[in-house]
Amino acid sequence: MKNTFFSVQKESSEYFRNIFADSMYHIFLFDGNGKIVVDFVEYDFTGKTVFFSSPFQNIQIVSEAQIDVEVLNFHSDFYCIEFHKKEVACNGLLFNNIYLFPHFSLTEQVYLEISEYFSKIQEVNHNEDFSGSVLQSYLQLILAISSREKNKLLPDKELIKDEFNELKSFQNLVEEHFLSEKNLSFYADLLHVTSNTLSKKIKSKFNKTPSQIIQEMVILEAKKQIHLTRKSIKEIAVELNFNDEFHFSKYFKKYVGISPSQFRKETGISIVADLYK
Repeated sequence: MKNTFFSVQKESSEYFRNIFADSMYHIFLFDGNGKIVVDFVEYDFTGKTVFFSSPFQNIQIVSEAQIDVEVLNFHSDFYCIEFHKKEVACNGLLFNNIYLFPHFSLTEQVYLEISEYFSKIQEVNHNEDFSGSVLQSYLQLILAISSREKNKLLPDKELIKDEFNELKSFQNLVEEHFLSEKNLSFYADLLHVTSNTLSKKIKSKFNKTPSQIIQEMVILEAKKQIHLTRKSIKEIAVELNFNDEFHFSKYFKKYVGISPSQFRKETGISIVADLYK
């Protein structure tokens, strides 16, 4: 099945051993043991696993044993997760959340259910009437099932429960100040702890450093502005508190791998852009 904006493929895990990134959203389905690397942060996986990635995240799947990986790829032009957020609340749950794990284990029943929808998608004839609607329906079912299963892993809806109370405070402070304050020492001072103590606690909880979290917040907000609004790159640079467009572009390319203008060209401007004027 070939489509510029929507496809399902099956590859060996060797295919994803090297860094992979493109303009699509991805849903990976596989059974095995190994590591997922997302923007250079490692996560272990065991057994039947589903894994989600957003456009131009740098990802790898590393497994000692070769495993089959099913991948559903979709572009925002085919299905905008922001536009459809009322139907399937996956944005911030399955995609685009820097605090939540990007993957989780599935029961055999749910794994087979999602795999069956992958197969149904491959059987759809794109030349038939309403094929686009049928494909979107299958995608929504996969997203809904995945959201349901991930919600089961977050029964209290609290992202942080820890004896180190500053963790939640750190989250709140980053969300409040990340546009103007990108240095770790600023947050450590407000929390009355050393930068080293804060780094160790955050790293233990989220598998990434506080500096990585701050960077990811900036990049995530930048991606939203580029994709979900019609603002110029210069305007976005100003809103994100960069000295000028050049410094913003350099920062963005360092962490994403492409320039902001190229990101906009590849991902397009969302159909919900007019809602963000």
